Amino acid sequence: MMSQKEPLLFLCHRIPFPPNKGDKIRSFHILKQLAERYDIYLAAFVDDDNDWQYESALQPYCKEVKLLPLKPLWGKVRGLLGMLAGKPISLPYFYSRALQNWVVDTVQSKGIHKAFVYSSAMAQYIEQVPLDKRVADFVDVDSDKWRQYAEKTANPLLKFVYGWEHRTLFSYEKKITQEFDAITLVSEDEAAFFRQSLPQELAAKVDAFPNGVDGEFFNPDDCGPSPVDGPYLVFTGAMDYWANVDAVLWFVEHVWPVINKQHPELIFAIVGGNPTDKVKALASQNNIIVTGRVEDIRPYIKHARLAVAPLRIARGIQNKVLEAMAMAQTVVMTGMAAEGIRLPANQQSLVTDEADLFAASCLEMLADPERVAELGQENREWIATHYQWQAVVEKLTDVLA
Repeated sequence: MMSQKEPLLFLCHRIPFPPNKGDKIRSFHILKQLAERYDIYLAAFVDDDNDWQYESALQPYCKEVKLLPLKPLWGKVRGLLGMLAGKPISLPYFYSRALQNWVVDTVQSKGIHKAFVYSSAMAQYIEQVPLDKRVADFVDVDSDKWRQYAEKTANPLLKFVYGWEHRTLFSYEKKITQEFDAITLVSEDEAAFFRQSLPQELAAKVDAFPNGVDGEFFNPDDCGPSPVDGPYLVFTGAMDYWANVDAVLWFVEHVWPVINKQHPELIFAIVGGNPTDKVKALASQNNIIVTGRVEDIRPYIKHARLAVAPLRIARGIQNKVLEAMAMAQTVVMTGMAAEGIRLPANQQSLVTDEADLFAASCLEMLADPERVAELGQENREWIATHYQWQAVVEKLTDVLA
């Protein structure tokens, strides 16, 4: 039987599967929800050879899937060369002539009139393509993340490069906002931050819908035994992402010694793929383990005494916080980790940016397992009420209509 659904072009800077890290979680669930209303023509880059196996997993949601390799080293070379032309590094980094040709041919041959792009860098593929509606999910204000990087680094060359990316990418974000029909972001805080830099007529195009959580998957009653031998605190995240690396390094240097002194039996588990050399080196210290990629993150979250999210560089919403809350876990976090998330009052009391207060909050919770359990259950119920994917993506479908 012929499909009666309207065709939709969906461009993503990274294959939206498996949904096991921040950007892939959001992009996959958007894809899954939009597939109920549209015939999806998906194109995305693959920058991890391990991800090629997942092409078949996307087929049930798509009319057509086009995956292209992205070699990070060559992407960086293209990006740096793009600086000579005055471009943000992100645009040539994610540019492919083959993808541009596929977009033009697919829009024309399939009669596509609407496009959704995930991340500002993918907007370049449809700037000159005739479409009735263009919607971009920036997710975060990426340009401001580069400003934060520039402020944090002491390396003069990196400071210049990051500052360049901040300025040029911000100009491009404004350009796309002017040319597209709508821009979405991951939280109202993020949207308000972006709107304040825009003239009123462009600010009106900016909307927000939060990340959600798959409550059926992140279910504390549906996962295996503890994967760690002994009591532990847990941090989860992609461990090649600078913000996560910075978070665990800060925690280990400034917070962990205070906690470990009072609880010498306690372990700090750093759970996530592709740990950098600096992160791997932490495992040489007593009572710190670095897992690398794991098959299932849920047991690590469930059986921890506490989850910690000591982010000091961030934009948008932290999935690690939502997932831990969905798993009925208590989270001690920084303000950056909490940004954009509506938290129940008891969980709000565990947000602090000071190392000594962060340690004190952890110690207070470790001394009261009953309170941790109660707060964790409150967190799970909160997520079920406020952060289910089907409900949050409805706003995007309205924008695309």
